[in-house]
Amino acid sequence: MKVFFHYCTYGFSNCYILGAEGKGKGPGIAVIVDPGSMDEQILDFIESNDYSLKAVLVTHDHVNHVHGLKTLRRIYGAEIYAVNHVIQDHKTSIVHDGEVIEIGPFRVAVISIPGHSSDSAVFRVDRLLFTGDALTAGLVGRTSSSYGAVIQMNALRSKILSLPGDFIILPGHGPPSSLEAERRFNMGVRNFDETKSRRTAFKVDYL
Repeated sequence: MKVFFHYCTYGFSNCYILGAEGKGKGPGIAVIVDPGSMDEQILDFIESNDYSLKAVLVTHDHVNHVHGLKTLRRIYGAEIYAVNHVIQDHKTSIVHDGEVIEIGPFRVAVISIPGHSSDSAVFRVDRLLFTGDALTAGLVGRTSSSYGAVIQMNALRSKILSLPGDFIILPGHGPPSSLEAERRFNMGVRNFDETKSRRTAFKVDYL
């Protein structure tokens, strides 16, 4: 399996392509994650490796992660997998928390992490976690309310940070990381815990 990383200058987001070699004379299978743009570098990677692009995985429907989808669909007939039923006017194959999708040789596990957006999802492929904006190196996703922050943190703790062993974190923005590093050093998690502790102490003192 090859992993191609592409930095999209539109929205300063990360795009990833997974490629598996074909057997015999047939083309290999490729999957793209969060096409924030669709440019020559992405096309060259797909075509020069003789990949057949079968699927698009969308971690969440924010424009800087799906801006290239319209161009992509003009070139490839890849199926779009997302929590939302429509992305950029394209109908999707809706995915649900806990579901495992079979795309050629790839087994893609879907992990719902609402908070940064209502449709945020993490995709797990082997020891890789494509986390979108829910979890990045040192940070967690921004939310529009404290309620959303609690929902997101509970999901991250129960579904991602609690995973046994180590994984490679491939986020929607910033550098890659490891799950062990985020468990130990993520400032977004620490700040959330400290804020929660202060609120609890205030309630106790007030009572």
